[in-house]
This record gives sequence, C-alpha cells and structure tokens, in this order.
Amino acid sequence: MSDLEWISVSTPYVTPRRPGEAEAWGAEAAQNGGVGTQRLLDVSEIVPAAELADALHLDADAPVIQRRRMMLLDGRPVELTTSLYPATIARDTGLAELRKIRGGAVTLLAELGYRPRQVSEDVYTRRATEVERSLLQLREDDWVLGLTRVLSTDDGLPVELSVMTMTPGGRRLRYESSIA
Repeated sequence: MSDLEWISVSTPYVTPRRPGEAEAWGAEAAQNGGVGTQRLLDVSEIVPAAELADALHLDADAPVIQRRRMMLLDGRPVELTTSLYPATIARDTGLAELRKIRGGAVTLLAELGYRPRQVSEDVYTRRATEVERSLLQLREDDWVLGLTRVLSTDDGLPVELSVMTMTPGGRRLRYESSIA
C-alpha cells in the first residue's frame, strides 16, 4: 500500500450492506490498495460511563452491549473501535455474541427494525494513551485521531455509539450528505 493520502468517507459505515456486499472496512481498504481486516477483542455487557450513557439517552445505570475491535490494514493495527448498543436492543442478538456479524452491526440493527437515519460525529486529536500506543504500535510522543459517532433512528432513538481511535498518518476525513 502506498503512502498516499487516505480519504475516508463515513457513509458506507452507517448504511446497511446489501446481501453479498463486502463489509465497509474491507471495501475501503481495497479501494486504497490494501487489505482491511478486523479482530474482535471483546464483547461484554457493561454499565457505561455517564457521558456515554447520556449520548445514548440512557439512565446512568442502564446496561449496554460493548463490542471492541482492532482494525488492521495489511496486517498492521490502524484503529481501535469500541461500539456500544443499548442492552434493550442488543441483548440476545448477534450484537451480544463474540463473533463477527455478517454485513456488520448497522445491517443487523436495520434487520431488527432500528435502521439508522441520523448520524452525529465528533472528530478530535489527542496524545495516545499507553494502552493505545501498545496496541497501535505507536511511539511515546504520537498522537491519535479520534472519531465519536452516534447513530439514531428517524425518531431520534440512539442505537449505536462508536468511539474510534485511529493512527493519523495520511488520513483525511470527508463528510458527504444528501438532502432529501
């Protein structure tokens, strides 16, 4: 893979996949000349930090299903992603199982009747934590690119909160939207 600027577009990640369509990360990596894979690190039911519960419009003690993944590009770790789903939606579904989900979580949410229609994203940079430096193979003084995304249904119900921590080298985020 070359060191050319990598332009990442959010739309494929928030749109349910069609049957047989490649998952979004693998397709994006292939478009940029690489091989994108992911490793599922953990799936558990937790009570999230207050600010995360608030973003999901949940009571402070409401449980969520947490899915933690490491995204790899050509075998190198490039992103850590933690996604949270209200347990009332995700419990007893593939979201709560320690396995990959065919078509991805957004596709499963749509199949469950929770099709995401609204997206809110916050982008930021900060110094990498010790754990992030270790997992992403960064140097002590390296920074990371952060992206926090909340997906909601038409009626404003948040169904997924994802916190992504990325290696920033050569990345550029592009935002595109259609007005209906």
